[in-house]
Amino acid sequence: MDIRITPGPLAGTVVPPPSKSIAHRAILAAALAGGGTISNLAASQDIEATRRCIAALNAEGPDLPLLDCGESGSTLRFLIPLALVLRGDGIFTGRGRLMERPQKPYFDIFDEKGIFYEQKDGALTVRGALTPGEYRLPGNVSSQFVTGLLYALPLLDGDSEIILTSKLESKGYVNMTLAVLKNFGVTAEHQFYNRFAKRAAPEGQWYERYMIPGNQAFQSGDVTIEPDWSQAAFWMAAEFLGSDVEVAGMNYNSVQGDRAIDKQFVLLGRPQDYTFDSSVFPDLVPPLALMAAVRSGTVCLTNAARLRMKESDRLTTVAQTLNALGAQVEEGPDFLKIRGRDGLTGGVTVDCCNDHRIAMMAAVAATRCAEPVTLLGAECVSKSYPNFWEEYKRLGGIFDVL
Repeated sequence: MDIRITPGPLAGTVVPPPSKSIAHRAILAAALAGGGTISNLAASQDIEATRRCIAALNAEGPDLPLLDCGESGSTLRFLIPLALVLRGDGIFTGRGRLMERPQKPYFDIFDEKGIFYEQKDGALTVRGALTPGEYRLPGNVSSQFVTGLLYALPLLDGDSEIILTSKLESKGYVNMTLAVLKNFGVTAEHQFYNRFAKRAAPEGQWYERYMIPGNQAFQSGDVTIEPDWSQAAFWMAAEFLGSDVEVAGMNYNSVQGDRAIDKQFVLLGRPQDYTFDSSVFPDLVPPLALMAAVRSGTVCLTNAARLRMKESDRLTTVAQTLNALGAQVEEGPDFLKIRGRDGLTGGVTVDCCNDHRIAMMAAVAATRCAEPVTLLGAECVSKSYPNFWEEYKRLGGIFDVL
């Protein structure tokens, strides 16, 4: 779907969709418990992928389960270790750039533990058994690997531990996992060591670890999925750009790490330079970059190399999209530097690059442009926010479907 947006402010109150990150975790936990009530669940493409893969794992039959993960990185990485525990094997497929995203942390573990894996022709086959013991992971690739193991290891017949060999980025997502697991009766003890601790880590290097008792059973739990802070960030960006939009229903004590957007919104309202470490909230980079583009001062979004392996190379697509709209964005190997301006020009066509966050960023940016903006492939918002365009229109956004 291609659309042409006529610039103009938005106005009204909006409640963002339920948190996709919490929903993935709750759906998995409920399935492993054999039941549970999950309220306020939205049927985005990513959530449907998780449901579809759970059904495939539960299906009886002699063949390897085929798990179509769509474009959901969470679905893929959460379910790889679970497939080994529940079935002993599985074939994973996906669309877009999903199967290009790195899986080396798992592959290194599989090499160590003698688990078969083969990745070719857009599919990943795994076969073998996870056993209790020590699992070493880098913390700077994706927290999704930690979450996948936190779901699988409690089901083994002995105790295990996850040891992080480098700094854990996106730690908020692991904290979210622990909170959901606790709600479904599964526990894991988190321990943190560094060079200032009384008990030093081996060879003076610091790490975190998670101690996971075995022989645990998921228990039925009830979860109400709260609104998503990463989606709220785009409506907050619209407010920052001059729209009269009120974001309602948010949990300000949320385990979602992206609640940090509330503090950053305030900071960016002050006319001075800022540097933000994007490793702790990578999904906020598009709305933050947009807000930085229309303010006084320079903003650097650092430690963002992982964004190159999202639905698009998100460092490049954020920079290209905002620059096309009239912003001043410099792209580096792992950073964006944005020099603020008074407004955006628009009058261009931009490709959403099959990336839901690029589409939403561009849609909000268009409200502040001087000339209309055409978006190619605007339907990609369905990955995480199926009714985004309906909400955009309800808030007064003007666009035509081409």
